[in-house]
Amino acid sequence: MSNMAAVAAAPSTSTAPIYRPPSPSKAPLPISTLTLTLPSTFNHTKTRSLHISNSLSKPISSTATTSSPTTEKFSFPRFAPDEPRKGADILVEALEREGVTDVFAYPGGASLEIHQALTRSNKIRNVLPRHEQGGVFAAEGYARASGLPGVCIATSGPGATNLVSGLADALLDSVPIVAITGQVPRRMIGTDAFQETPIVEVTRSITKHNYLVLDVDDIPRIIKEAFFLASSGRPGPVLIDIPKDIQQQLAVPNWDVPMKLPGYLSRLPRNPNELHLEQIVRLISESKKPVLYVGGGCLNSSEELRRFVELTGIPVASTLMGLGAFPVGDELSLQMLGMHGTVYANYAVDKSDLLLAFGVRFDDRGLGAMGFGLPAAIGAAVANPDSIVVDIDGDGSFIMNIQELATIRVENLPVKIMLLNNQHLGMVVQWEDRFYKANRAHTYLGNPSNESEIFPNMLKFAEACGIPAARITRKDDLRAAIQKMLNTPGPYLLDVIVPHQEHVLPMIPSGGAFKDVITEGDGRTKY
Repeated sequence: MSNMAAVAAAPSTSTAPIYRPPSPSKAPLPISTLTLTLPSTFNHTKTRSLHISNSLSKPISSTATTSSPTTEKFSFPRFAPDEPRKGADILVEALEREGVTDVFAYPGGASLEIHQALTRSNKIRNVLPRHEQGGVFAAEGYARASGLPGVCIATSGPGATNLVSGLADALLDSVPIVAITGQVPRRMIGTDAFQETPIVEVTRSITKHNYLVLDVDDIPRIIKEAFFLASSGRPGPVLIDIPKDIQQQLAVPNWDVPMKLPGYLSRLPRNPNELHLEQIVRLISESKKPVLYVGGGCLNSSEELRRFVELTGIPVASTLMGLGAFPVGDELSLQMLGMHGTVYANYAVDKSDLLLAFGVRFDDRGLGAMGFGLPAAIGAAVANPDSIVVDIDGDGSFIMNIQELATIRVENLPVKIMLLNNQHLGMVVQWEDRFYKANRAHTYLGNPSNESEIFPNMLKFAEACGIPAARITRKDDLRAAIQKMLNTPGPYLLDVIVPHQEHVLPMIPSGGAFKDVITEGDGRTKY
């Protein structure tokens, strides 16, 4: 299954997109088949010879004015250099100068000028989501699959607040997003105007930075800064709120204005010094049971990670965000750790005498937003038009953004949906089975008056959007059905009916430790 990507199911961190690119330049490593050969012994006995040199480029100087590294010189025939143009056109041109080719934008009154400007661009394509949350999750999928900032645009008020879950998710998972929102005119801000929400205040704690544009001349600088902030250091989302009168105001842009980020630049990570590196080498050489704990921050350094492991022989445990940085089929791969990680990964970390944490924060999960998989698959497909993208989704999550089937059909994206349909909220059901004596508290998603019926009929949703679909209820039919799904051009939905009694194991209960790990049983057992 070459040129195949997979965007896994509902919760975004516990089911983050797993991507197999058509080109090695877009991601560190292809995802290997989930097989594991355990090392014969966990004790780290092999002789190690490790040489580390500090060969990174010089740190960015902390200056008050810095040019954006992504800015290039372009010629734009639709405006003469000194010709005034609307703020919305300046915004779109600034996006073009940052190399943006795709945005996920849903129009409204306060963002109408931006959409009109997008129609005048011959460089940027708008992929129209059917809900703003679909747009921000698609921008996330785009960023995760391409390594470039994803861009989403929404109108003011309810359009802007529909971005909130995606922005919080991107912050926790360190995904570069630039979100642009329309806002009521400046004179109406704070008056409870129609479709007014203080989105800068709403998102202050769930974005890396945000802006309220009060001067049309600031647009070139702010766009330049936003892309730099989203991509540098620990990546994350940046929001830009632009009042409608700013979008309509005429101005001649100054593209040479420098960035103004002195405080931020001074806080960017510095290169480690030689003494620090020597200390790490000494600790490795003295340890008997070292373990590498890697996360999403290693995805762009996978070759270096593999070389480090070759030199040291240290086994590698990964967060879900870090899957793909090191091949899971390697004998030194312990696969994923955490609540649903492998027993041996959690055991190794628990018993290690030296834990080397690379590109991680000390939490194996993030926001866990449902409704993520389908729109994220759209973003991944837009970023990689020559790849097949597979969204492995649960029925509860899938139906939260099911409207994006229309986007997939209209854009004719090769997105395949493999739906694990158990008619329940499976994760919550597992907790009910284990800790609440299987008492069902609103976790059944079917029709209570006819529980033998498969409800809702997902095939009808697909049919309504003109997407081929099939359903299987027998395990023996699965392999052939998957092959047909992959061989069918364009989008496809495969509805796989699965028993709700199945549990995802191993499982460490919330608040528990490794000693509390659960490795057997399911919903058919009484606890």
